[in-house]
Amino acid sequence: MQHDAHAHHDHGAHSTHADHEGHVGHEGHAGHESHVGQEDHQDHQRGHHEGHGAHHTPGKASWSMAARATLHCLTGCAIGEVLGMIIGTAFGWNNTQTMILAIILAFFFGYALTLRGILAAGVDFKTAFKVALAADTLSIAVMEIIDNGVIALWPGAMDAHLSDPTFWIVLAIALAAAFVITVPVNKWMIGRGKGHAVVHQYHH
Repeated sequence: MQHDAHAHHDHGAHSTHADHEGHVGHEGHAGHESHVGQEDHQDHQRGHHEGHGAHHTPGKASWSMAARATLHCLTGCAIGEVLGMIIGTAFGWNNTQTMILAIILAFFFGYALTLRGILAAGVDFKTAFKVALAADTLSIAVMEIIDNGVIALWPGAMDAHLSDPTFWIVLAIALAAAFVITVPVNKWMIGRGKGHAVVHQYHH
């Protein structure tokens, strides 16, 4: 009887010990799965942030992005050209005076359009003005050189008035040429993290 009881007692203890080992192993396995899941989550987050950073990495400029930036400058230049012509005609200025005014107004309206977008993002005026200068100066300068160059070289264009179809035809051709030539300039600048790439940061 004692031997049977002893055998029974050992068997029970052995079963309890085995159960305990199995339980501990299960806990370790669960902890391991939790740890692996956490690492996977961290890897996913790290990959997300790295992908997000690559989106803003210099050298990733697209032609569509450059075209939008150029169109932005083109709008300011067109407003400046037309307004300069109106003012020059109203005051009876000569061609040179009118062209100088048109160039000044082109820069003014080009900067103004950029300033409006940056200020809307809550940036102070001083910072916004510096960003506008850095973003648009080269782009507007190239556009104005091409634009006014075409108008100056086109026979009779400088003497055409607002009521003359020649003025509008030549202006459209000049702006189109300026757009085509300025797009690669803006693409190069945006690819280097400059130009409208700086403005883009304040819109996101």
